[in-house]
Amino acid sequence: MKEKIKRLIVIEGPTASGKTALSIAIAKHFNTVILSADSRQFYREIAIGTAKPSLEEQAGIKHYFIDSHSIEEDFTAAKFAYEAELVLKEAFKSNETIVLVGGSGMFIDALCNGLDEIPTDPILRKELMAYVELNGIEPLINELKEKDPVFYAQVDLNNPVRIMRAIEVMRISGQAFSSLRKAIKKVHDFEIQRFIIDHPREQLYSRINLRVDSMLENGLLEEVKSVVVKKHLNALKTVGYSELFEYLDGEITFEDAIEKIKQNSRRYAKRQLTWFRKHEDATWIPFESVDAMKNNILSKIT
Repeated sequence: MKEKIKRLIVIEGPTASGKTALSIAIAKHFNTVILSADSRQFYREIAIGTAKPSLEEQAGIKHYFIDSHSIEEDFTAAKFAYEAELVLKEAFKSNETIVLVGGSGMFIDALCNGLDEIPTDPILRKELMAYVELNGIEPLINELKEKDPVFYAQVDLNNPVRIMRAIEVMRISGQAFSSLRKAIKKVHDFEIQRFIIDHPREQLYSRINLRVDSMLENGLLEEVKSVVVKKHLNALKTVGYSELFEYLDGEITFEDAIEKIKQNSRRYAKRQLTWFRKHEDATWIPFESVDAMKNNILSKIT
């Protein structure tokens, strides 16, 4: 008897696109579990500004990677991929299909495609940043041209972060950065099917603005106040929190903070969509009712 194929269904989309409701509908259909790949919903201390689904909204579906970590932890895409692999291995023992949902493209790709094992050194990175502050980026560009002409020909020379990262890796490893970027897609023992929710731009922007208003009505400012003493943490350097920290510090008015949250949320959505468009293997699903989108997806996987 032929063994049934295990499948990971990935529901992607920009912020406020309706991923949560759709993923729950798909999970209910297959009577399965959900893994969240939202880089802010991991954190226990914040909920309103991350649009984290409540227990009621989770509708009895087991969710992994919601409230799973503290803002005190630096939870990277690599760590997520490692922990998610362990969860999938166990969950596939009792489920043929599992749902992964999120808008954090880097985290989704880390799990689905894998990451190159490229070394890092935070101390050296800080030294390089200080060097560039004093001397500019030009000396590092010249070093890159000499030591790794392949990457020099590919990289945006106006992007100092990319230049510094390449120099960091070369100084640690003694190898050209381009030689370590294998871009070999990870092979899994399960199928992956990716679906992206597609909105007309104005519709998406309207949903984003309404979501921000709803967050504020539900106590976002109070939540931000509860974590303001930890605003230096990476987990809190994000849209919805940064702007209200500015307001609490007296740098901008409350009205300006709200407008900045909406504007930065729209910009974030635009960056998310740019990331998603790289995935030629993904299927774009026009936004409709939850049932209509669910049936659209089911028609493509059965």
